Amino acid sequence: MSLIYCCGTLVLLLLIPRVCQAGNILVVPVEGSHWLNMDILLKALHSRGHNITILRTSRSWYIPYNSSDYSIVTVQTEKSLDQEFITNAVSLCIEYERGTISLPTFLHMKVVLFGLAIKIHETVGEFVSKTIDDQELVRNLKDSKFDLLLTEPCLGGGVILAKYFNLPLVFNVQLMLGSEAHAVIAPSPISYVPMTGSGNTDKMNILQRVKNMGIYLLTQTQYHLVVKQTYQRICDKYLGPDIEYHQLVLNADIWLMRTDFVFEYPRPTMPNVVYMGGFHCRPAKPLPEHLEEFVQSSGDHGVIIMSLGTFVSQLPADMTNEIAAAFAKLPQKVIWRHKGDRPATLGNNTLLVDWMPQNDLLGHPKIKLFVAHGGTNGVQEAIYHGVPVVGLPLFFDQYDNLLRLKERGGAKILTLATVDAENFLENVQEVLNEPSYRMNMQRLSWLHRDQPTTPLDKALFWIEFVMRHKGAAHLRTESYRLPWYSYHSVDVVLFLVGAVLLVLLFIFILMRCLYAALCKSKVKRD
Repeated sequence: MSLIYCCGTLVLLLLIPRVCQAGNILVVPVEGSHWLNMDILLKALHSRGHNITILRTSRSWYIPYNSSDYSIVTVQTEKSLDQEFITNAVSLCIEYERGTISLPTFLHMKVVLFGLAIKIHETVGEFVSKTIDDQELVRNLKDSKFDLLLTEPCLGGGVILAKYFNLPLVFNVQLMLGSEAHAVIAPSPISYVPMTGSGNTDKMNILQRVKNMGIYLLTQTQYHLVVKQTYQRICDKYLGPDIEYHQLVLNADIWLMRTDFVFEYPRPTMPNVVYMGGFHCRPAKPLPEHLEEFVQSSGDHGVIIMSLGTFVSQLPADMTNEIAAAFAKLPQKVIWRHKGDRPATLGNNTLLVDWMPQNDLLGHPKIKLFVAHGGTNGVQEAIYHGVPVVGLPLFFDQYDNLLRLKERGGAKILTLATVDAENFLENVQEVLNEPSYRMNMQRLSWLHRDQPTTPLDKALFWIEFVMRHKGAAHLRTESYRLPWYSYHSVDVVLFLVGAVLLVLLFIFILMRCLYAALCKSKVKRD
């Protein structure tokens, strides 16, 4: 028996360092709801004993200046994104979706939004330059001996810094520079893989496939313009002219993809893509006392919650009044995340809040419906808790997210152009009263939860895997090293066509020679 105990102790001593040894992780995060996702991942890594160092700009909106869980390194920058400018751009998008702006204004809006995208990436470029030009900071970062760099590649600063510091690279990713991440790393046949912004499903007719191809070409053009305008210049300056930014992206060791195939349409993938959709979701915690009291006061009718995400705290006043008037006619109680003026038509059944514990509310048994804008976080939480959705998509990938729920029978989608009190009320009542919506969302919830491990634990495993093995090069495809003509086998096709033509030419010449010989022989006999 003592021999068994000794062997068991020896095994534990051998395994514990491999599993629990703390690593040093450098993090280059992104603002907004992206930071909320990253923060959940970082707190989980911190709880496992890893040391987290966050590299942030001095003009950050969401990323804290200091933290008890992380080491925060602030890089002083001059350029910044004007939050008011982004708010105005969002308002312009809303007005366009409502159909209240003219074509010239729409075209101007597109130019403004592309200019905004360039400005965003230029601020990231300045952040990278300031970081690398600060020799003392570079020395301190190198002395920290980081095991990997964790970033989100919708902005390219972390990609370049990972190469500069020669660190293994892990992505926490869903969208890239104007494109969906799968389209960058994995084969994405345009015939059945809908592009973000197309409004298509994986079942497309000829016109939808034409639209899909057009959006693909447009997003690829925008991607290469942004890369050439900003990140490639930084690569040329600090990494050398032989280093291509796009290859650095494809060289990442692990892509932690914030989706899964309960939500996403089936499509080709790669060995180093790890799906962690809904990793931020968790069982509901008890609500604050005032919210719990309000929820319980709903009786058997239940509660509706409404939130439009991080960047949109309020809608235009006339639309807000229409929605408030519709809510006032319902027997359910409503919790509405809303900032700004109180709607004139607000009913006694509606509670306005500046912030809500969204995940905890969605997990409450009295929640009957979620009115949402279709952001990834909210959609995944609705799936996790099995709550049906009425969607009000505003911009980016939100319509596509809601379309996936609608295709699976768990949501209704409204457009801003058609929202009024009557239409809104009709759609809300349909989802509330038709049992199939909740049943379909419950089915998606069961599918999502039926996994051997949680999405968060899966993500943590692969991050620690990269730290243990100093990368995951054996999972990376070599396709990114190929020129486009080799990747698409254009050179092979040309070679085979050339070979066939040569054979045909040889046969033609041979037959011509035989024919000439036969003719010559006949002439001699005559």
